[in-house]
Amino acid sequence: MSLKAQITEDMKTAMRAHEKAQLGVIRLILAAIKQQEVDTRIEMDDTAVLVVLDKMTKQRRESIRQYSDAGRTDLVAQEEYELGVIQTYLPQPLSAAELDNLIQQAMAETGATSVRDMGKVMTWLKPKAQGRTDMGQVSGLIKARLGG
Repeated sequence: MSLKAQITEDMKTAMRAHEKAQLGVIRLILAAIKQQEVDTRIEMDDTAVLVVLDKMTKQRRESIRQYSDAGRTDLVAQEEYELGVIQTYLPQPLSAAELDNLIQQAMAETGATSVRDMGKVMTWLKPKAQGRTDMGQVSGLIKARLGG
């Protein structure tokens, strides 16, 4: 079953169980997926859905940080709940050792030796790490290894 189909099934389950909070988050996810499909005019596969979920995760984390700084604990709680629901659809996060191993493998296979080769490394890594780690953090790790 595709990730999109799983999310749709979970929406139906949440509707039957009258879980309004979870249903609201799932509808947000499906709306974001549908918007992306309309914008790109393609049916999204699991990889594309993971990109959307990853973006939603980043947005929630940023909102949590901003609401915490402003002392809005009510909004922090809502964003944390939404983040929790979104994360149930993401694959298991990479451990630090797994991420380190992937970066080493990417650099070896692409022959990266300087910061100019960073694009090659990111292109190789993205399909393997998308949704499993913060790609911004990965970019910083690669840059540090390549002497940037």
